[in-house]
Amino acid sequence: MRLLLQARTDFLSIWRASDYTETISQTRILGRQIIVVNSPDLIRQVVVKRHENFERKSPQMRRALEFLLGDGLFISDGDTWKQRRPLVADIVHAKRVPSFGPVMENTTSELVERWNRMPDGAEVNALHEMAGLTAEIIARSVFGNQLGDGSAAAVTEGFTSYQSLVDSINIGYFLGFDDGLPVLRTPSLRRSVKRIHATIDKVVEDHLAGRGDHNSMVELLIRRQQRNPELKLDLVALRNEAATIFMAGHETTAATLTWTWYLLSKAGWVEKAVHDEIARVCGDRTPTIDDVPQLEWCRAVIEETLRLYPPVPILARQTREADMIGDVAAEPGSLVLIVPWLLHRTESLFQDPHHFHPERFTEGRRPTPYSFIPFASGPRVCPGLHFGLTEAILCLAIIAQRYRVRVSQRHAVEPICRLTLRPKNGLPVTLHKREAPSHGAG
Repeated sequence: MRLLLQARTDFLSIWRASDYTETISQTRILGRQIIVVNSPDLIRQVVVKRHENFERKSPQMRRALEFLLGDGLFISDGDTWKQRRPLVADIVHAKRVPSFGPVMENTTSELVERWNRMPDGAEVNALHEMAGLTAEIIARSVFGNQLGDGSAAAVTEGFTSYQSLVDSINIGYFLGFDDGLPVLRTPSLRRSVKRIHATIDKVVEDHLAGRGDHNSMVELLIRRQQRNPELKLDLVALRNEAATIFMAGHETTAATLTWTWYLLSKAGWVEKAVHDEIARVCGDRTPTIDDVPQLEWCRAVIEETLRLYPPVPILARQTREADMIGDVAAEPGSLVLIVPWLLHRTESLFQDPHHFHPERFTEGRRPTPYSFIPFASGPRVCPGLHFGLTEAILCLAIIAQRYRVRVSQRHAVEPICRLTLRPKNGLPVTLHKREAPSHGAG
């Protein structure tokens, strides 16, 4: 019970040194079997070979998000998931990402221009700044350009308060309810959801009435539904998928960029390598999406950040039927935990695992398969992987070209895991202008 209560406030605090090894272990909490899989081969077995038996998200994750996302792709399984996965995957597919490049470039440049109006050394909360940036990027990409600052802020603040209000543990599951128990819908939780749904509903309704942006993701979903009525994507289903893309798209990238500024501010030689690369590849013009393939150090910094601070540090699955994982007999309804936080910091897989060494991702080096899974893996790998990775690299390049971001010396940085991994109480930073390019984007 003590562990359960501790995990409710912070899921990262319960692990012991022996958990950071290539192993599989099991324990029981109130009679419920919990299996922790921390070996690449066995992770492959769970997420790929026996995917059908382990595809269900944990009751905790389903219950925590169902009020907000309904049957959205992130928490659905079975036929709903099979039907919608190709649809959403196609919309955020790698080949579509270049078309969203101008949105990423313009939105990040607007942030830089806003920072330019502040005095040198101004203090901001990096988490809030990055959440606002990625919310605006995903809003313009998912919904077209008409969301506006007020609505983007309403959705971002709604998600932030929702995260703080939902419980990290579903006690009902451990008391014997295989599907857990519904989350208590308190007035404050209802207010958060209402703000988010109201904004997204209006956008979907505008699209259905022909007032939408023709290149947005929602427009693509609506056109697909018109061609394939059997998909049954009514207003609620469209909202659920739009909310899912929005949540997954803005929250994870915001957390990643926030941790990136924290790590770069502690590693001057890495920051210098990034600055030198941006100067070499882009000269004095603003980086664009076409530069991303040449920005090897920027990519390595983002990937190393994802290794040390994976935005979703725990991937939990529920066993459908009895199964064997290695030499552990998994019972039906048991909880299988794959923990990127542990996996990415396992010494046999990553040398010097707790230290920031982006060069492990340079010159074509790749980690052992299934040892680096910040976007999950197998059939349930995040469909927005390419979108998110490209966005993070491009935002880093555009901002780092113009600014050094420094973490306040007074602030003790502590990671905290609710639904995603964020710095506790945000990340206070100071902004320091670099030598401005001699002329603008060209």
